[in-house]
This record gives sequence, structure tokens and C-alpha cells, in this order.
Amino acid sequence: MKLAIVTAYPPSKVTLTEYGYYLVKHFRLQEEVTEIILMTDKTEEPKDLSFEGEGCKITVSECWDFNSYWNLLTVNKSISIHKPDAVLFNLQFLKFGDKKIPAALGLMLPYATKFKGIPTISLLHNILEQVDLDSAGFTKSKILQKVYGFIGTTLTKFVLASDILAVTISKYVTILEEKYKAKNIALIPHGSFETPPEPDFSLPAGPKQVMAFGKFGTYKKVEVLIEAVEVIRNRSNEDIEIVIAGTDSPNTPGYLKKMEEVYSHVPQIRFTGYVAEEDVPVIFGQSTVVVFPYTSTTGSSGVLHQAGSYGKAVALPDLGDLSVLVQEEGYRGEFFLPENKASLADAIEKILTDDAYRTELAKTNYEAACSLPMSTITQMYLDYFKAIQVQKSKGEIIDVNAIGLTHEKVKA
Repeated sequence: MKLAIVTAYPPSKVTLTEYGYYLVKHFRLQEEVTEIILMTDKTEEPKDLSFEGEGCKITVSECWDFNSYWNLLTVNKSISIHKPDAVLFNLQFLKFGDKKIPAALGLMLPYATKFKGIPTISLLHNILEQVDLDSAGFTKSKILQKVYGFIGTTLTKFVLASDILAVTISKYVTILEEKYKAKNIALIPHGSFETPPEPDFSLPAGPKQVMAFGKFGTYKKVEVLIEAVEVIRNRSNEDIEIVIAGTDSPNTPGYLKKMEEVYSHVPQIRFTGYVAEEDVPVIFGQSTVVVFPYTSTTGSSGVLHQAGSYGKAVALPDLGDLSVLVQEEGYRGEFFLPENKASLADAIEKILTDDAYRTELAKTNYEAACSLPMSTITQMYLDYFKAIQVQKSKGEIIDVNAIGLTHEKVKA
């Protein structure tokens, strides 16, 4: 199979870059894949293809730009040139731009690809029906939220034109099936980026690092984390370093710089900026607890899967998608009330002061991560692609329930 993957890719800073990297890393090792056409956004620096071990050929096609009005045409042109056997889109609603028209045009690509007759799967990491448009940085206006809702429904229909629309949380399957009467929704879990050898769950010498990782400023806020740690410091002798690892969300440029200024009086706080792929294991490895200072959620959490892979205890807000993910995939964490510094302080302190409990959480999360490695997830996509080809050859309408039976046979 000659597989095209349409995704942002390192060193790009566009959303889902990291997930795109691991899709490519693991698809290249699948025997069925003879070549990957990496259809990615343009960057000044070369793409990171420094993988270990043998794998299939990777052809890079830098065929789109964030916020470009021409992505629909340029990606289609690349598909026509390379003639892949199948196409996988790695998507969320702001994948191709944070401006309305470029973002919308990019999400029409699955419809255009399927129209060419190429087996097409779109992985949609979030659905607008489950996004808090205010906290996610879209708009505070109730009128505009309704407008966004109408636009989102329309664009979801374009993405649903894919042979299969894959989502990572079971609740999304139910919502999409009920609202759109769709039969082509598949649940394919997020998967864990890496499954390193079982880590040493002991802590490094020095301050206990309380770390948050991601793109901040919209629904990921660092204020509550910093203030929660200050609460702990005022009532205990714990030696704590706060680590804010990552960058601004595209919707909130300058947010972290402002936070550095506002909290310049707080001791032992470190803003790392962008974390290169090779530095991610170090950041996670040195942390005592990984905190999710979220005000809402927008889909499955890559950070939770990373924390599990590196065997880390986590403190989580008791919010819809995160709560569902923990239940469905076997992760464990200490929950707190969203945006409540006292509740978060209690959650962090429980993990910091009870080493047996911290280790128990860390081991559980590592086991959960190992149960769904990316090698398994990429094989699921390939099985679905092969099932699509079978149904297309018979002239049948794609139905995931029917593919589910085929899927088991293919895996067997």
C-alpha cells in the first residue's frame, strides 16, 4: 500500500504535529506499507525523519501552508501527482488555519479525496459539538457561537464524506451517529506515542517537579497551577519546582510571556518554551507529577498518553472527555475541580507527599499506555483501509458495522 498521510509535521508548530510524527514513525514499520507520502505543511527547516531501524520509503510533499487559501488545490494537486492507494487525514477544526475561510477550505479535502475514488480515512481529534467555544479561544459571543455551530455542522458533513471518520472517544461516536445519522464512524483509540522499557519510578534528586505540558492560553491555563503550588508552599516544607513546558496556543500569542511577567516574583518556576522531540523524554522523566490545568477539553489527550508512556502520576480536572478517557483506557489520576486552586493544591500535594500512591498511579498509567501502542493503532487503520477496498470492490456503501466483521477477519 502506498499511503498518503496529510498532517502537520515537525519542525512545524501547527497543531497535531507530534501526533503526525508518531503516525509516520509507526506506519513506516508496517509490512503492508510500501511507501508513505508525507503531505505536510511547509517549514524552513527540513522535516524530522531521523528514525532508527529499517522502514519503508518516505516521500515528503510540502504542499500546504497554515492559513493559506490555496490548500484545497495544492493538496489535491499533490495527491494527483503521487497517486496514493489510500489517504489518511490527521485533523482537527483549526488544522489548516485559525482564520475561518482557510480552516474551512482545508476541511473540505476529505470530500475532494473521496470524490477521486481513493480510500479515505479522516481522524478527527475533536468535534465541535463537544468544544467550549469560549474557553477554547474561539469567541465569547453567544450569537457568534451559534454561527460557529452552524459552520461546524456543515464542515463536519464534509469530513463525514470520508469513507471512514475515525474518532478517539466512544462518546464522539454516539454523538455523530445520532446527529448526522452516519454509519461510517469508527472508534480508533488515540494510542501511546512510545512504550519505553518500564521506567525507574523513583524520583531524581533535587526539587520535586510539578509539570504542565502543551500549548497554553485558551483552555490550558497556567495561573491555577502556579497559585496551587504557592498554596502548598505556604503550608508545607515541600521543595517544589514548577515547570511550564510548551508554547502559546495559536489563538493566544504572548500568553506565556505575560505569565512570566505576572509571576516573576514566584520562586523556582521555569518556562521551557518549545520542547524538541528528543527532549520530551527528559522533561517527563524529571517530573514528579504531570498536571492538566484545563478549563475544558477538546478531545483525547496526547499529554495523558505521554505521561503514561513515561510512567508518571497525573493530576486531572474532573471534566467530560478526560474522565471518559481515563475510564475507557485504564488510566488513573488524582482529580480536582477545574479552575479551583485549593482543589488542585490538594490533588498535587497528595501525590507529592505519598510516594507509594504516586508510584501506584505511575505504574497503572504505564500499563495503560503499553496496552495501546501506536503499532496497534496503525495496524487498525490499515485493516480498515483494506476493508474499505473490499467493500468498494463489491460496490457496497461503507458501513462500519459491516467493516467491523471484516475487520476481525482481516486481523485474524
